[in-house]
Amino acid sequence: MQDLFPISAFWPIAIGFFGLGVNYFVQGGSGLFNGPRWADDKQKYDRVLGLWGVFLGGFAQFITGTYLMIGLSWFPVYRNAAPLYMAAVAFTAYGIHWFVIGLRKYIGGDTGPEAWMAIPFLILSVLGAVSFGDNGDIPAMILFVGLTLIYLSEVFEKFLNSSGFGKSTAFFQLITGIWLMYLTLGVTLNFANGMHWWV
Repeated sequence: MQDLFPISAFWPIAIGFFGLGVNYFVQGGSGLFNGPRWADDKQKYDRVLGLWGVFLGGFAQFITGTYLMIGLSWFPVYRNAAPLYMAAVAFTAYGIHWFVIGLRKYIGGDTGPEAWMAIPFLILSVLGAVSFGDNGDIPAMILFVGLTLIYLSEVFEKFLNSSGFGKSTAFFQLITGIWLMYLTLGVTLNFANGMHWWV
Protein backbone atom coordinates (compact mmCIF):
# COMPACT_ATOMS: atom_id res chain seq x y z
CA MET A 1 0.00 0.00 0.00
CA GLN A 2 2.85 2.41 0.81
CA ASP A 3 4.28 1.91 -2.69
CA LEU A 4 0.99 3.07 -4.15
CA PHE A 5 0.71 6.07 -1.79
CA PRO A 6 4.14 7.49 -0.91
CA ILE A 7 4.57 9.12 2.50
CA SER A 8 4.01 12.88 2.49
CA ALA A 9 6.27 15.07 4.59
CA PHE A 10 3.77 17.93 4.41
CA TRP A 11 0.83 18.12 6.80
CA PRO A 12 -1.90 20.69 5.97
CA ILE A 13 -2.23 21.82 9.59
CA ALA A 14 -0.98 25.38 9.03
CA ILE A 15 -4.18 26.06 7.05
CA GLY A 16 -6.32 25.12 10.05
CA PHE A 17 -4.08 26.97 12.51
CA PHE A 18 -4.18 30.14 10.42
CA GLY A 19 -7.94 29.97 9.77
CA LEU A 20 -8.82 29.50 13.43
CA GLY A 21 -6.21 32.07 14.47
CA VAL A 22 -7.67 34.76 12.19
CA ASN A 23 -11.16 33.89 13.39
CA TYR A 24 -10.10 34.16 17.04
CA PHE A 25 -8.47 37.53 16.38
CA VAL A 26 -11.72 38.74 14.80
CA GLN A 27 -14.13 37.21 17.34
CA GLY A 28 -11.94 37.66 20.43
CA GLY A 29 -10.67 41.13 19.55
CA SER A 30 -14.16 42.34 18.68
CA GLY A 31 -15.64 40.84 21.85
CA LEU A 32 -12.91 42.13 24.12
CA PHE A 33 -12.65 45.66 22.73
CA ASN A 34 -16.16 46.03 21.26
CA GLY A 35 -14.79 47.06 17.90
CA PRO A 36 -13.49 48.73 15.89
CA ARG A 37 -16.97 49.42 14.65
CA TRP A 38 -17.53 51.92 11.84
CA ALA A 39 -21.31 51.69 11.63
CA ASP A 40 -23.99 51.94 14.31
CA ASP A 41 -25.84 48.94 12.90
CA LYS A 42 -25.10 46.02 15.26
CA GLN A 43 -26.84 43.58 12.92
CA LYS A 44 -24.43 44.42 10.09
CA TYR A 45 -21.50 44.11 12.48
CA ASP A 46 -22.64 40.69 13.71
CA ARG A 47 -23.19 39.49 10.15
CA VAL A 48 -19.58 40.30 9.27
CA LEU A 49 -18.42 38.44 12.41
CA GLY A 50 -20.53 35.53 11.20
CA LEU A 51 -18.86 35.50 7.79
CA TRP A 52 -15.40 35.35 9.38
CA GLY A 53 -16.64 32.51 11.56
CA VAL A 54 -18.04 30.51 8.64
CA PHE A 55 -15.11 30.89 6.27
CA LEU A 56 -12.00 31.15 8.47
CA GLY A 57 -13.13 29.35 11.61
CA GLY A 58 -15.33 26.91 9.71
CA PHE A 59 -14.09 26.22 6.21
CA ALA A 60 -10.33 26.46 6.86
CA GLN A 61 -10.56 24.01 9.76
CA PHE A 62 -13.06 21.68 8.10
CA ILE A 63 -10.95 21.32 4.96
CA THR A 64 -7.84 20.68 7.10
CA GLY A 65 -9.59 18.02 9.16
CA THR A 66 -11.07 16.35 6.07
CA TYR A 67 -7.71 16.42 4.28
CA LEU A 68 -6.01 14.83 7.31
CA MET A 69 -8.67 12.15 7.79
CA ILE A 70 -8.54 11.17 4.11
CA GLY A 71 -4.73 11.07 4.29
CA LEU A 72 -4.95 8.80 7.33
CA SER A 73 -7.65 6.46 6.08
CA TRP A 74 -8.32 6.30 2.33
CA PHE A 75 -4.78 7.22 1.26
CA PRO A 76 -2.38 6.42 4.12
CA VAL A 77 0.25 9.04 3.35
CA TYR A 78 1.26 10.33 6.80
CA ARG A 79 3.86 9.05 9.25
CA ASN A 80 3.27 9.52 12.98
CA ALA A 81 -0.44 8.99 12.38
CA ALA A 82 -1.54 8.67 16.03
CA PRO A 83 -1.39 12.38 16.97
CA LEU A 84 -2.66 13.35 13.52
CA TYR A 85 -5.84 11.38 14.18
CA MET A 86 -6.63 13.66 17.14
CA ALA A 87 -5.83 16.67 14.94
CA ALA A 88 -8.16 15.40 12.20
CA VAL A 89 -11.02 14.85 14.65
CA ALA A 90 -10.51 18.27 16.25
CA PHE A 91 -10.12 20.30 13.05
CA THR A 92 -13.22 18.67 11.53
CA ALA A 93 -15.41 19.05 14.63
CA TYR A 94 -14.32 22.62 15.40
CA GLY A 95 -14.78 23.53 11.73
CA ILE A 96 -18.37 22.26 11.65
CA HIS A 97 -19.13 24.01 14.92
CA TRP A 98 -17.85 27.31 13.47
CA PHE A 99 -20.15 26.86 10.46
CA VAL A 100 -23.04 26.77 12.93
CA ILE A 101 -21.81 29.66 15.11
CA GLY A 102 -20.96 31.80 12.07
CA LEU A 103 -24.35 31.20 10.47
CA ARG A 104 -26.07 31.89 13.80
CA LYS A 105 -24.27 35.23 14.01
CA TYR A 106 -25.06 35.97 10.37
CA ILE A 107 -28.81 35.41 10.77
CA GLY A 108 -28.95 36.95 14.24
CA GLY A 109 -30.06 33.74 15.97
CA ASP A 110 -30.35 33.07 19.69
CA THR A 111 -27.12 32.17 21.52
CA GLY A 112 -28.88 30.07 24.19
CA PRO A 113 -28.39 26.63 22.61
CA GLU A 114 -24.62 27.28 22.51
CA ALA A 115 -24.62 26.77 26.29
CA TRP A 116 -25.13 23.06 25.63
CA MET A 117 -22.67 23.04 22.70
CA ALA A 118 -19.91 24.39 24.94
CA ILE A 119 -19.99 21.29 27.17
CA PRO A 120 -18.98 18.68 24.55
CA PHE A 121 -16.46 21.08 23.03
CA LEU A 122 -14.98 21.59 26.49
CA ILE A 123 -14.65 17.79 26.69
CA LEU A 124 -13.08 17.66 23.19
CA SER A 125 -10.62 20.39 24.22
CA VAL A 126 -9.56 18.50 27.35
CA LEU A 127 -9.26 15.33 25.24
CA GLY A 128 -6.96 17.15 22.82
CA ALA A 129 -4.78 18.49 25.64
CA VAL A 130 -4.44 15.00 27.14
CA SER A 131 -3.87 13.31 23.76
CA PHE A 132 -1.19 15.71 22.54
CA GLY A 133 0.43 15.95 25.97
CA ASP A 134 0.63 12.15 26.16
CA ASN A 135 2.26 12.13 22.70
CA GLY A 136 4.85 14.70 23.82
CA ASP A 137 3.50 17.46 21.55
CA ILE A 138 3.61 20.34 24.05
CA PRO A 139 2.88 23.18 21.55
CA ALA A 140 -0.35 21.42 20.45
CA MET A 141 -1.17 20.67 24.09
CA ILE A 142 -0.86 24.40 24.87
CA LEU A 143 -3.30 25.12 22.04
CA PHE A 144 -5.84 22.73 23.54
CA VAL A 145 -5.36 24.22 27.00
CA GLY A 146 -6.31 27.55 25.41
CA LEU A 147 -9.36 25.93 23.81
CA THR A 148 -10.29 24.40 27.17
CA LEU A 149 -10.22 27.86 28.78
CA ILE A 150 -12.36 29.26 25.94
CA TYR A 151 -15.08 26.63 26.32
CA LEU A 152 -14.96 26.65 30.13
CA SER A 153 -15.58 30.41 29.99
CA GLU A 154 -18.27 29.89 27.37
CA VAL A 155 -20.14 27.37 29.54
CA PHE A 156 -20.47 30.01 32.27
CA GLU A 157 -21.07 32.84 29.77
CA LYS A 158 -23.94 31.08 28.03
CA PHE A 159 -25.63 29.39 31.00
CA LEU A 160 -25.45 32.52 33.17
CA ASN A 161 -25.97 34.97 30.27
CA SER A 162 -22.95 36.82 31.70
CA SER A 163 -21.18 39.63 29.87
CA GLY A 164 -18.27 39.25 32.33
CA PHE A 165 -17.69 35.67 31.22
CA GLY A 166 -18.24 36.87 27.63
CA LYS A 167 -15.19 39.11 28.05
CA SER A 168 -13.32 36.14 29.51
CA THR A 169 -14.23 34.01 26.48
CA ALA A 170 -13.08 36.80 24.15
CA PHE A 171 -9.82 37.21 26.10
CA PHE A 172 -8.97 33.51 25.82
CA GLN A 173 -9.93 33.55 22.12
CA LEU A 174 -7.50 36.39 21.46
CA ILE A 175 -4.68 34.80 23.50
CA THR A 176 -5.26 31.46 21.75
CA GLY A 177 -5.33 33.30 18.41
CA ILE A 178 -1.86 34.68 19.15
CA TRP A 179 -0.62 31.15 19.91
CA LEU A 180 -2.23 29.92 16.66
CA MET A 181 -0.29 32.57 14.72
CA TYR A 182 2.92 31.30 16.34
CA LEU A 183 2.01 27.72 15.35
CA THR A 184 1.23 28.87 11.78
CA LEU A 185 4.63 30.57 11.50
CA GLY A 186 6.48 27.64 13.06
CA VAL A 187 4.83 24.87 11.01
CA THR A 188 5.13 26.79 7.75
CA LEU A 189 8.77 27.80 8.24
CA ASN A 190 9.70 24.30 9.43
CA PHE A 191 8.10 22.61 6.41
CA ALA A 192 8.85 25.21 3.74
CA ASN A 193 12.24 26.53 4.88
CA GLY A 194 13.73 23.71 6.92
CA MET A 195 13.78 25.79 10.08
CA HIS A 196 13.49 24.32 13.57
CA TRP A 197 10.81 26.26 15.43
CA TRP A 198 9.34 24.68 18.56
CA VAL A 199 6.09 23.29 17.12
